[in-house]
Amino acid sequence: MSRQIVPVLVGLDYHRSSVQVCVLDEQGKVLANRRCPNDVAAVAGVITRHGQPERLALESCTGAADFAQRLVDEFQWDVRLAHPGYVNRMKNSVDKTDAGDARLLADLVRVRYLPEVWLAPTSIRDLRTVMHLRQRVARDRRVTKQQVAALLRDRRVQEPEGGRWTRSWRTWIMTTDAVTESVRYVIDDLLEHLQTVEARLARIERRLKEMTKDDRVVKALLALPGIGPITAWMLRATVGRFDRFRNAKQFARFIGVTPRNASSGERMADAGIVKAGNRELKGVVVQAAHRIKRHHERWATLFNRLVSKGKPKNVATVAVANRWMRSVYVQMKDLH
Repeated sequence: MSRQIVPVLVGLDYHRSSVQVCVLDEQGKVLANRRCPNDVAAVAGVITRHGQPERLALESCTGAADFAQRLVDEFQWDVRLAHPGYVNRMKNSVDKTDAGDARLLADLVRVRYLPEVWLAPTSIRDLRTVMHLRQRVARDRRVTKQQVAALLRDRRVQEPEGGRWTRSWRTWIMTTDAVTESVRYVIDDLLEHLQTVEARLARIERRLKEMTKDDRVVKALLALPGIGPITAWMLRATVGRFDRFRNAKQFARFIGVTPRNASSGERMADAGIVKAGNRELKGVVVQAAHRIKRHHERWATLFNRLVSKGKPKNVATVAVANRWMRSVYVQMKDLH
């Protein structure tokens, strides 16, 4: 007579060198709660000794996503990542132990109350890694330009007509004698660094283009009005799948461009936009909204209508970003 395979629920408290494994049955009885090496096979051995895992949970932290993906790839288990902030608030003990943390995760996934975050596939996590590098290099470029501009303001240098950092302006800044020899040295050093940074940025963007050349989601995003390569790459890397959001409002809130309610009692008020979402993605979307409100009639009309009603221009721009992202969601939600 074959042994019956018991369905179990599992919580994993992940650490760099070890994993605390808690196994519960469907009634919440602890079948095992022990530490084992940070090794997929070792963890699987502890779990399968007590039954077939129905669902597994581990907190989202450095290394956890890769560990979870290996469990999915090698065993086809249903692995869930938990939001560490929400899990921490659910702990009702002043003491913290690995065994207690693993037990809490197992119990939350057992009663289906786990605050989940999306487990992105390896390809999306790789894209995020390269996008993070691009954003760091882009920040370096921005800071270097600001340092040059600050030197010119400090020495009250009269700049030529036209936009800053145009080709003609760059020619001027490389040759002007309106500064002292020491300041000239610093500017030349900053310009040399800027040239290196811009070349590095171009290489990274070529890599991103190569990584996404066959990505149908990126291609669909690039076909939408107002979305260029940077916005498309950032959305793909951060959002991943559009269909994981229930509706357009939830998607815009994830981006961080929806109003934040600050009501209390009979007082009804807004307090700017929600303090949530990926800061870099929010910045890219708002920058794109500045462009789309100038070049696309639908969004220009919305912007002008809000400004005519007394809304500050920055508030109207974010409102455009909010409506625009909802529109993007509607067009992308069925593509996965």
